[in-house]
Amino acid sequence: MATFFGEVLSVYSRAVEEDEEELDENDEDEQIRRELEQKREVQLHWSPEVSESLRSGNKLQCSDFVLAVGHNAARFLSVYVLTSANWDAVGHASAWNERSRPLTGQTNEESACVFYRHKDNPSVLICQLTCYIAEDQLFQWTEKVFDCLQYRELNVTVLSDSSVADYKAADYLSSSSVPFLRSLHTSAFSGLPVCQSLEQPNIITGIPAAVLNHCQVHRIATVVYQCYSDVIGPDSVTMETYKPALTKLGKSIQLDPSPSTDVLRKFVRSTDIQSNLYI
Repeated sequence: MATFFGEVLSVYSRAVEEDEEELDENDEDEQIRRELEQKREVQLHWSPEVSESLRSGNKLQCSDFVLAVGHNAARFLSVYVLTSANWDAVGHASAWNERSRPLTGQTNEESACVFYRHKDNPSVLICQLTCYIAEDQLFQWTEKVFDCLQYRELNVTVLSDSSVADYKAADYLSSSSVPFLRSLHTSAFSGLPVCQSLEQPNIITGIPAAVLNHCQVHRIATVVYQCYSDVIGPDSVTMETYKPALTKLGKSIQLDPSPSTDVLRKFVRSTDIQSNLYI
């Protein structure tokens, strides 16, 4: 810009500077978003043997996959199934989110999502999941886990904890009827569930719902058993409610008919747990 005296002055535009600042902020926001997405990505960590097999293009030959979601479901497996020496921990999953902060370098035993394989029958796989999986991670977890499994002749059983406070029923629920099981299954499931179906308008959510949807799409025989309990925390009565769900698997998984007191004490924190049905 030239003045009356012929001086040339630089043109300053605040709008240009603001645009540049906005672009910088957008780039920074995009970088933060990408880093957050990367951090929230579900990670699977398999044993060296399984990892090598998957890298070679081989999927895990799996006839029965049992997934336990929640503390009572997971501890039911710990008490009645995994106490035998017939199981190897073959991997774990980690998911970083607002309620779960897995530590770097966690082992299978320290993880809140562990996979076990039967030593004598490697086609039987168990997963105990007690950590929170956020809504945006449900599809990831399901896709990544099932991408490692051979679908042919695969049968999936899901055990899932739920509060009886979330159960909707027209009739009065007495405390003597709690805990109880309800089931949902895919159209490919040809067996007979061990309990009645989940009534409308009740729904399942979280990982059990994501797995059921995935298996319905891929025509995998799957049944979800949801246990409604009035007790907060690990409870031996709630654990026992899952027993019929696994008796249908026959020889694939053997239940310990009478676990020792020491085993029960290890997985049940207190025998004096109060019901929260009417609190």
